[in-house]
Amino acid sequence: MSIASPSSHAASSRPALKPLDTALAELLAQAAPLSGVETVSTFDADHRVLAQDLVSSLDVPAHDNSAMDGYAVRCTDLAAGTLLQVTQRIPAGSTGHALKPQSAARIFTGAPIPPGADAVVMQEDCEIVETLEAGGASAAGVRIKALPAPGQWIRRRGEDVASGAVVLRQGQRLTPAELGLAASIGFDKLVVTSPVRVALFSTGDELVMPGEVPPSQMKPGAIYNSNRFFLRALLQRLGCVVTDLGIVPDQRQATIAALQGASQHHDLILTSGGVSVGEEDHIKPAVQALGELNLWQIAMKPGKPFAYGQVGSAHFIGLPGNPVSSLVTFLLLVRPFLLKLQGVDQVAINSIAIRADFTWARADKRREFLRVRRNAAGGLDLFSNQSSGVLTSAVWGDGLVDNPAGQTIAPGDTVQFIPFSALLS
Repeated sequence: MSIASPSSHAASSRPALKPLDTALAELLAQAAPLSGVETVSTFDADHRVLAQDLVSSLDVPAHDNSAMDGYAVRCTDLAAGTLLQVTQRIPAGSTGHALKPQSAARIFTGAPIPPGADAVVMQEDCEIVETLEAGGASAAGVRIKALPAPGQWIRRRGEDVASGAVVLRQGQRLTPAELGLAASIGFDKLVVTSPVRVALFSTGDELVMPGEVPPSQMKPGAIYNSNRFFLRALLQRLGCVVTDLGIVPDQRQATIAALQGASQHHDLILTSGGVSVGEEDHIKPAVQALGELNLWQIAMKPGKPFAYGQVGSAHFIGLPGNPVSSLVTFLLLVRPFLLKLQGVDQVAINSIAIRADFTWARADKRREFLRVRRNAAGGLDLFSNQSSGVLTSAVWGDGLVDNPAGQTIAPGDTVQFIPFSALLS
């Protein structure tokens, strides 16, 4: 999608804004997967990333088995109302013997199908009766009220997983269902990539930690450090090991010292604030003094200022200070970067086409990410204040509309929606 060009005067004084997709591609090109691996219990592997393919050494299920509680039968024995003698009982975990003609086996869900049987009739379609055997003894019988088709309610051996199949591939980020699948083929431990070690700090003399100063005693211009809380939580959700270095003063040497120390034992240094070019923004010269830095002005709103570089062997990413800008740039840029560092092979962000039930008349030259919420009618409502400092918009909303540069929105238009649920998992 096209990005509006800056004026000729602005173009002569600063670089053109970089399209978001270009910035993401350049960022991901730097994210070589980390080499470390570790073995963890399958119980503890949720959200971890597989470091090797998982190959099954068995069929799942291991034998033809019943999908229902009912009766295993031979279809050739049956006509409407057929009465069969029940000659065996097969619970799950046991095996039966060959089914004789004109007989049925009482069978339970998961139990192996006895040789000779080719269908299961669910118990709701059967009537239990007593039959008289020779000599006057009574025996259990079953009348089949609904004729089955061959194969009915039989789960075939290997229909879920075949022996020798690659069940889960290297680079997959594990979910609870995948943990269950790994366990079903006998894996109680999994080899996963080592977590990314992240050093996190904020810059800004205006920042105050909640609990240190009550609201009534806040100095003019002071604000509580909200970014530190949501960035740390986002990193932990992605399985990172986080070292929280707190708030670094707006001083060149303090910033250099924090960066230098963090680079020693971390894969990534993540900061918020201080990535503009003002006199009190010390991140840029501090990173340049220790390593290298690319400072991008990205054609996105919110979240224009963004920095990537290296300090020693550690990656460096600097996020903007405004909370919504910091949140959105993390979700759209840092999250896929961290996933790729962990070896995840699919990091693309997918959007959903949904109807807009709002008006957005102010087309911007940048690509916009609007905070919205799904409504009961299946459309999207817009939060009234889209300022980059209004964090309540991200709490009220349940996702973002990815709106192209120069695009207005009218009620009924189809827009691209990115759910927070997908970005926060």
